[in-house]
Amino acid sequence: MSADNQLTRTQRDDLRTIAAMIVPASDEYKVPGADDPVIQADMLATLGRDTKLVAAALDHLARLAGAPLAGLDAEKRDAVAQEFRKSGGAAAATLARVVLQCYYRDDRVLRSLGIELRAPFPKGHVLPDGDWSLLDPVKARGGSLRQVP
Repeated sequence: MSADNQLTRTQRDDLRTIAAMIVPASDEYKVPGADDPVIQADMLATLGRDTKLVAAALDHLARLAGAPLAGLDAEKRDAVAQEFRKSGGAAAATLARVVLQCYYRDDRVLRSLGIELRAPFPKGHVLPDGDWSLLDPVKARGGSLRQVP
């Protein structure tokens, strides 16, 4: 189930704001920040079992800020973030993990790191259909039966 329906509008705005603070955009490396709409959509779509802890972290942030995080000036946001790191506990750690997990699986970020956007095997080598020769060493070993306890 999408967290989009489980988080309030204010929580989603605060998530976007704190994500941008965790990973800002970089023109130098040509990568978006974690507040990018595609990355945010991925976060909301995949929160799953982490939704409650992320919501708790966002509620804690809101209490510390006393207002929506996005509406605060940069200095006040930084002070709130510092306090949040100290007092956020497991919820803060989960929030940071979710942001980083979604950020580092974005194709644009992977490309900037020089990581291929495909499975590492077979690395361009095409295996002919029906060629089972890769299994010859396994077949040569013969069967092995073990006693089950």
